[in-house]
Formats: sequence, structure tokens, C-alpha cells
Amino acid sequence: MSTKQQSLAASFIVTMLISILPTPAWGGEAEADVRSTIQAFYNAFNDGFTQPAGYAAEDWNHINPFGGRTRSREETLKEVREVHQTFLKGATETIENMDIRFATPDVAVGTVVSLVGAFATPDGVKHEPGRSVRTFVVVRRDGRWQIMQDQNTFIQGGH
Repeated sequence: MSTKQQSLAASFIVTMLISILPTPAWGGEAEADVRSTIQAFYNAFNDGFTQPAGYAAEDWNHINPFGGRTRSREETLKEVREVHQTFLKGATETIENMDIRFATPDVAVGTVVSLVGAFATPDGVKHEPGRSVRTFVVVRRDGRWQIMQDQNTFIQGGH
């Protein structure tokens, strides 16, 4: 095989591999859709989770900042709605910074630092405004991005 034939064969192989391998969604529309899904969660938080939760997968796992874990969208919504009708009533969170990384074209990890308003827990402990970091696992299923998992942690000292 001549050098020219080898070069053409190599180009053909590379072209074929590029056309059959999935392209990573490192940005663009997929990233914008993931950001929008996470923003929908924060909008729901600030509204007390009163609306349907199209941003969340049916198998949503939620880990709250106190270490409690709730499984399924139905159970998670039940819990967060109760909390937002009691000690978090009127509390808000505002995104300060959002970082999105893709594990695969259909799985993204979002890390959000947010500003949290003041609130008092049922045990009487008052929490001044501070910051929180939340990690989201967001998956694309049936063409839609949905939160499958989130974990919230208070940032000690607010930094």
C-alpha cells in the first residue's frame, strides 16, 4: 500500500469513528438545558414547591443538609412541601455560582453555590443568612433533562 493509500485509509477510519462514536455534550444546548433544569428547581424552592415538578425524575433522591434522605419524586415533594409550609416558609435560595460537568452525553453533574435566607429549624436553632453548596445529578431521559439526585450542604462560616 502506498503512502497516499495509507493516508486515505487512515482518514477514512478516523471519519468513520467520529461518525459512530457519541459526541460528548460539553456545552452548548445540553449545558443550557441542564442549567435551566437546575434553575427550575431553585424557582420551585423559592415558591415553596407548590407546582408540579417536571424538573425532577420519578426516582429523584434528595439528601437534605441535615443528612436525611428521601427517595422518589412523590416522597421528596411531600417532604419539601411540608418543610416549606413550616420552618422554611418564605425562605429563598439564590444561585451565586453554577458549574456543570458532563459524565456522559446523558448525565451531567451540577454544583451550585447559593445564598440562603435566614430561617429557624424546629429545634429552635436560628440560622442566619448564609451559603450552601448543592450537587445535582441531572439525566436526560426521553429527550428531557431531569434531576435524579441532589445533596445540599451548609457551607460552614458562609465561605
